[in-house]
Amino acid sequence: MKVIGKYMLIQPKKEGSTKTEGGLILADAHKDDIRYREAVVNSIGNMVEGIQDGDSVYYDRHAGFDMEIKGVLYKVIKEFDVVVVL
Repeated sequence: MKVIGKYMLIQPKKEGSTKTEGGLILADAHKDDIRYREAVVNSIGNMVEGIQDGDSVYYDRHAGFDMEIKGVLYKVIKEFDVVVVL
C-alpha cells in the first residue's frame, strides 16, 4: 500500500482490560476517557518525517478516519496527530 503526503496508515492495537499501577482494572468502557491510543505504523506518506514503518505510536483517538482493506481495519491519520513514537 502506498500513502501520499503527510498521511500515514496505522493499525490500532486491540486493547482488553488494563490493570493500573494501583491494581485497578479498567474495562473497555472506561477506556473512552483515555484520549490517546497505541497503534503500529503500516505505511507512511512521502512527506512524513521522524516516523518509520513498523514504529509503535500513540495518536489522538478522535483523529483520522477508519478504512477496511482486505478485511483488516486500519486508520488513516495525519502526521501531526501522532503525539509519541516509541
